[in-house]
Amino acid sequence: MTDLTGNIFFEGPVGRIEAILKEPASAPVGVAIVCHPHPLFGGTMHNKVVYRIAKAFHQSGFAVLRFNFRGTGRSQGNYDKGRGEQDDLSAAIRFMEEKYPGAEVWLAGFSFGARVLLEAVCEDDKRESFRKLRALIAAGTPVSRYDFESAISCPVPKLFVQGAGDEFGSVADLEKLLERMSGPKSLKVIEGADHFFEGRLDELAQAVSEFISSADEERGSGMRNAD
Repeated sequence: MTDLTGNIFFEGPVGRIEAILKEPASAPVGVAIVCHPHPLFGGTMHNKVVYRIAKAFHQSGFAVLRFNFRGTGRSQGNYDKGRGEQDDLSAAIRFMEEKYPGAEVWLAGFSFGARVLLEAVCEDDKRESFRKLRALIAAGTPVSRYDFESAISCPVPKLFVQGAGDEFGSVADLEKLLERMSGPKSLKVIEGADHFFEGRLDELAQAVSEFISSADEERGSGMRNAD
């Protein structure tokens, strides 16, 4: 399962998948899985946007998994244009559910990673695999470059974080998508940020932390109302 570098490996649909698991000091409040940007353009689990999102979850008490999609780093297999990568994500979820039975599962992704998780979670024929999902976070969604039609039907609560100057996903295009998208959703626009949130990573992390906190408050309110 592990090697001398400290990274872990779990089994995916086309071989082992390389990952980094960060666990909190006490029992986790949930588990989070963070997906990286496009592997053909240098995207890996070490990307700084992915790292900052993962860190925000870890600071909120989550066990956090970052992993390399197939063909990236030391993950086996080959790039599959976002299709097989959805199966890699499913394998990551199974790995975390087996390690933390009953824990709430959160998903997050940046750029290509956001595309993969949205298509995986929202397509009707795949949704059953994600029935335990609590919420998702999509950062830098490349809505101006790809067709997100399959993501329209998405009942899971979701946060979109987008740079006002994102070159691959304009805020206007993203707003049009969200108007049609089902389920609870919110949009946080980071002024002065490009696709990579250069110089605005603190604001990105804050948006993620606030979304996690708001979900905790909603959960607490629901429990009080039940009492």
